[in-house]
Amino acid sequence: MISARKLSNGVRIVMEEMQHVNSVSCGIWVKTGSCDEEKKTGGISHFVEHMMFKGTPERDAFRISADIDRLGASMNAFTGKEATCFYVKAMSENYLRACDVLCDMLENALFDSAEMDRERHVIEEEIKMSKDDPEDVCHDTLGDGLFKGTPLGNSVIGTASNIRRVNHRIMADYVERQYTRDSLCVSVAGRFDPDEVCDFFEKRFMNRGASKGQRKESRPLYEPFTKSVTRDINQAHICLGTESITLSDERSYAFQVLNGIMGGSMSSRLFQNIREKKGLAYTVYSGLVSYSAGGYFEIYAGVSMSNVGKAVSGIKEELDRLSCESVGDEELESAKTQMKATYAFSQESTSARMLVNGKNYLLAGKYYTPEEVLDGFNSVSVKAIDDIKESICDFSRYSAVVVSGRRTDIKGIMKRSAE
Repeated sequence: MISARKLSNGVRIVMEEMQHVNSVSCGIWVKTGSCDEEKKTGGISHFVEHMMFKGTPERDAFRISADIDRLGASMNAFTGKEATCFYVKAMSENYLRACDVLCDMLENALFDSAEMDRERHVIEEEIKMSKDDPEDVCHDTLGDGLFKGTPLGNSVIGTASNIRRVNHRIMADYVERQYTRDSLCVSVAGRFDPDEVCDFFEKRFMNRGASKGQRKESRPLYEPFTKSVTRDINQAHICLGTESITLSDERSYAFQVLNGIMGGSMSSRLFQNIREKKGLAYTVYSGLVSYSAGGYFEIYAGVSMSNVGKAVSGIKEELDRLSCESVGDEELESAKTQMKATYAFSQESTSARMLVNGKNYLLAGKYYTPEEVLDGFNSVSVKAIDDIKESICDFSRYSAVVVSGRRTDIKGIMKRSAE
């Protein structure tokens, strides 16, 4: 059962009771990310996430980790374009004590200057590591380029020079502006007492401001682009993408099923054509990325550098086939079953449920019951797919990024494939 409340302190909380499990996952979501940053301090949200673990007046960095370990719990965090999440998972009998550690971090982080200097080096290594993964570079370059000139185009991790600009004052001011009670959402999933959870969080975060106001959302103007990135690697990584739906679009279920048909499994069209039939790629898949103010559909393939043109042509073949022919009933039912199974498997994890509920409630202001989700997938028809498929079939609307060991004329390849 899922329920939600707004506490008297202004904090929202969404709760999913799973009485058959013995654990609780709790996430404190903050509606702040790279979308909220200024250009000169890009990456500060991610830097803040790191520094929340570096000590409070009651706990130094070691004590934070040790207190969680003594409870047999686990703790982590992540930063995205629109939100930051800090979360713990613990046995049901210990979850409130684990949540107390989490709250202490978010309420009382010191942002010690010496700790900040050390953590800058850690983040610089993280930046280097991300640049060493060509698949990540390909995805990030596509996503940032699709939203260039808008807040969604801001890099989450930032640059080393940006991070060096952030001092204690800048970070403390940023947290004071962004970590307000109306920007906080607590998501809890597992075996717990809802009233007990609400009583616990009712008394927290009173040292935070009440409101930061609404984030200005504007859907970016999309213009296709191409980019070739050179790295010292032996394979070419291809990402094609075109604009798609936002997070709260009512056609979400149909798009998820369509994504499954195109590149969501080993029986998908792209996998069967690019890998099984043509033997061009070991990995090929598609994905749907949605935010509050924008979204995109992407196709990825990893191929030899000499086969980039053949892979792009093979991808266009499948887009053209989708445009010209309706999806068959059997293929549709298979994709719908896969979607429902993936959802059912996630229902067995308190962490997965906490993450889905928290993101939806924070960014879209709603949550979805299992019945609603299953009904949503079941309702997808051939007509529903036909109604949306043209939005991803127009090859001229695709952007393209290639990361490979040599300069690639991806603009020419896209143009020739479109002819």
